Amino acid sequence: MAGFRELYEGHFMFVWRSLRRLGVAERDCSDVAQEVFVVVHRRLSTLRQDVKPSTWMYGICVRAASDYRRRAANRYEVLDEAAVDSEGSRSPSASSVLAGREQVNELERILNAMPPEQREVFTAFELEGMSCPEIAISLEVPLGTVYSRLRLAREQIEKAAMRLQATSAFALRGLAHV
Repeated sequence: MAGFRELYEGHFMFVWRSLRRLGVAERDCSDVAQEVFVVVHRRLSTLRQDVKPSTWMYGICVRAASDYRRRAANRYEVLDEAAVDSEGSRSPSASSVLAGREQVNELERILNAMPPEQREVFTAFELEGMSCPEIAISLEVPLGTVYSRLRLAREQIEKAAMRLQATSAFALRGLAHV
């Protein structure tokens, strides 16, 4: 069995990506990842030899992201305009980043619109490459439930993509008349 240090070093980015895709704000991902690894450290003795560590940790990430969303109502944020201005002066030109960032933002909007159960399964399967049996183990749900949630999530993605295509086509037609 891998020790905690190996798990931390080998899976930190997996945990961070998973949390981000499960709806944790980028600025909070490192903190929530640390919460995940506190749980990993505390529960390391429960890691079964027949389960991949990433499968086990994904379940912990899902619960941590759920806790994060639940606590969101208690967070108060104040914009630090000086920090925003200094970030803006160091960043590359907006045109060089815009296209990729828009795609990422659109995916985040689509994922945020999904029920958490569907988002968890879609993220694990499509973005992290986990198998459906691994997801079932990780989320502690029946395999049929995983398949059902994945199908529903894919349907939502398809509908959102069709809406986006229609909106883009409509916008392009409007530009052609200008």
